Amino acid sequence: MSDRADGAEVVVDLDAIAANTAALRDRVSRPLMAVVKADGYGHGLVPAARAALAGGADALGVAVLEEALALRAAGITVPVLAWLHRPGTDYAAALTADVEVSVNAEWALAEVVEAARATGRPARLHLCADTGLSREGATEAAWPALVDAAARARTDGDLSVVGLWSHMAYADAPTHPTIGAQVRLFDEAVAIARRAGLTDARLHLANSAATVALPETWYDMVRPGIAVYGLDPLGGNPAVHGLRPAMTVRAAAALTKRVPAGVGVSYGHTYTPERETTLVLVPVGYADGVPRAGGNRAPVLAAGAQRTIAGRVCMDQFVLDVGDAEVAPGDEVVLWGPGDRGEPTAQQWADAVDTIHYELVTRVGGRFTRRYVGTAGAV
Repeated sequence: MSDRADGAEVVVDLDAIAANTAALRDRVSRPLMAVVKADGYGHGLVPAARAALAGGADALGVAVLEEALALRAAGITVPVLAWLHRPGTDYAAALTADVEVSVNAEWALAEVVEAARATGRPARLHLCADTGLSREGATEAAWPALVDAAARARTDGDLSVVGLWSHMAYADAPTHPTIGAQVRLFDEAVAIARRAGLTDARLHLANSAATVALPETWYDMVRPGIAVYGLDPLGGNPAVHGLRPAMTVRAAAALTKRVPAGVGVSYGHTYTPERETTLVLVPVGYADGVPRAGGNRAPVLAAGAQRTIAGRVCMDQFVLDVGDAEVAPGDEVVLWGPGDRGEPTAQQWADAVDTIHYELVTRVGGRFTRRYVGTAGAV
């Protein structure tokens, strides 16, 4: 990339997404469902999906039905699973578009059966068991009744159960005792389903962290999300897992000015330079997904070095102190990227503002435009 920037942009490397997917699939040697929810974790739903498929993904996972239907509208035909539904979800649209759906409870199963009968299209269903996350999934007490209801609906021709799954609570801490407990509960849930005759369902438990660290959770298929985009789910160096971050966030300096020592910088004057210096105004702020907590903490690359944001991040802008470095309006400022040009990584930002890189990449937007590089999955 040039050291000049036309404006604020999120640059997404499609080839990196494809290569990450290929590396993960090679690691597990079994089918892989690439999760592209939340607008492809901020990388763009359809381009990210196509790049992941180019890298060898066998299926795609999304949270809500609207995301699945957008993939179908874009011409993507591989299996797509949507799993987060509220009462009254238009399951008829899902079945008509050949979208696989997950249910957690008997009332949701009843809605799916009703849609299957109305459309004449049997559902392809996943059943989710709560094995300890206490979020989605049927509880251990509710699971047998849900399984029995699904088995009856299968006998009636209303659906086929193609997946049994759950989600990890502590996979990013590979030695945590909850991992073994969740695996045990999942195995017990699977045994109940198998005894009920649901013998063809594919098993999937592993999220990104489990995909890179917990082979005992891989079962029939893995379901990575953040790792597809090249970020380490364990909070370390993604290169250790053969991954490369796909997102670079950059902006252009809007103004530079020489100021004397002792001036107050930005709201509240929380930063004051100790000597005469050059300040650089960068025209993006918390309205664009730059965390306000980054003030006086978060690093950016400007004039060949990492520099900490000076003072508070404002709604539309923040300031850098670059000392005596030569910076001109229009020069590039990189918030985060892969790190190979000396720029901070999303993990560095996450550490600085006490959050996770998931939040950073999914929230960046506002006046940032998105630009794609690479050819993987391009049409």
